[in-house]
Formats: sequence, C-alpha cells, structure tokens
Amino acid sequence: MTIAAMLPDSQDAQPGGDGPRFAWAITGSGHFLEESLALARELPDVDLFLSRAGEEVLALYDIRIEQLKPRFRVFRDKSASAVPVGTLYEGHYHTVVIAPATSNTVAKCALGISDTLPTNIFAQAGKLGLPGIVFACDTEPVVVTKSPHGWVTLHPRNIELDNVRRLREIDHSRVVCSIDELHSALDQRLQELSLRWNTLSS
Repeated sequence: MTIAAMLPDSQDAQPGGDGPRFAWAITGSGHFLEESLALARELPDVDLFLSRAGEEVLALYDIRIEQLKPRFRVFRDKSASAVPVGTLYEGHYHTVVIAPATSNTVAKCALGISDTLPTNIFAQAGKLGLPGIVFACDTEPVVVTKSPHGWVTLHPRNIELDNVRRLREIDHSRVVCSIDELHSALDQRLQELSLRWNTLSS
C-alpha cells in the first residue's frame, strides 16, 4: 500500500521520491516555528506530520498548508488510530523529528503516551530503533519566545523541566534546546546518512 493510499485525504501527499525520508512532526508550539520549518526546507526528502494543534498554530503564524505542499508531503491528524504512522513499518523513514515540541508533547513522549500523530510517530519510531530528535520548548528556567503578537518571557515550571530530563532518557531520543542545537543535530544525522543539506531550497 502506498503512502497516499494510507491517508484519509490522499491529496495531501504530493512531492518526493521513493527512498527513506525524514518524518518531521509539527505540534501546537510556535517556539521558533518559522526557523524550524526553514531548516526542514533545507533537508532532503521531508514529510510533515501535523497534529490538530499544529494545524491551528500554523494558521496563527499565517503559514498555510497549501504553501507547504509544494515542498513537503503533508500528513494531517485525521484518524483516531494515526493511520500515517503505519508508513514507518514499511521503511519509508530513517529519522523522526519533532520541532518544535510543546511541553504537552514532551510530557507525553517522556511518559510513553501516544495519542496524537506526533506522539504516535515518536513512540513507534523508538520501537523500531529509528533515531528521534525533539526540539523541546520549555528547557530553561526562563524562555523567551515569539507569540503571534510579539515576544514573551515564560518561566517553565519544575514539572516541564523534569519532563525534558525524562525525555533525554528515552531510547533512541535526542533532545535539543535551541534552533542552533537542532541544526547541529540534523547536520550530524545527515553525515551519518551520507546525505547533504539541500542548499537549492534555501
């Protein structure tokens, strides 16, 4: 069965070749969202997996799904059983990225809860031994982030910081705390795969 055939809305799967790809999940966080997507655009062969909250946040930042489709195959969280996750079992992906990841997503991943498309992808990738990179948002006592209406300063609670520490202990998971760390982690992964950045897309 093809990737497109597994989608409730198969028209969302468009560009890309047949080789293994990056599975990039978008959650309901706007923390360096635009910068994260800019990195995704520079990678070879990326599919986007959107949670329902992720779709809402994209709209808040005036990023339309139609704008993403020419560059990415886009999977949306439209089924209770997270149908697109089945493509992991068929060898379609070599790496899972969640960037940016809300504190909610981090907590679920750290505790083994998988009830959204991104958390399902993370859990199943781990069970398959696929590397996961998570750009966690609430990682420091003080976090400055850009909301749709401007910059805000947040003070993550101990529970958020504890969940980041828990996530670091999850098998096959690498947690990054800044856009620079995300870039470095992706660069390392590209080298491991003998791949290069897609400079033509930047």
